[in-house]
Amino acid sequence: MEYRLLKPALTRSRMLAALVIAMAADAFQIATGAWGWFFLDQFTDVIAMILVSATIGFHILFLPTFVAEFIPAVGMLPTWTGCVLLVLARRWKEQQYVQPQAESSPSSAPPPVPPGRGDIIDV
Repeated sequence: MEYRLLKPALTRSRMLAALVIAMAADAFQIATGAWGWFFLDQFTDVIAMILVSATIGFHILFLPTFVAEFIPAVGMLPTWTGCVLLVLARRWKEQQYVQPQAESSPSSAPPPVPPGRGDIIDV
């Protein structure tokens, strides 16, 4: 169960799939309207949360989005799309920040010196 909560590496296909799932859930909820289909809207929210979490990993911001969908007026807003875009932006920034530090670890060897350049200091 723990492995499902881990953050998978973001790829273009994962990001696109999560965005398509969120947009489809929002479009379906907007199309069904604010009045009826009460249980169908909540079922859509559960499915959207499960699919998005399976695609890009669970994020704590999915919970307030899920709860906000129970409010009738908020249910007409594209909350899943906005939440997925926010999570993708945060994870992308986090992923970009972690990768350069991994490459420049102190235990790694210094970069190779071009032939003939040795320990010359250019002024």
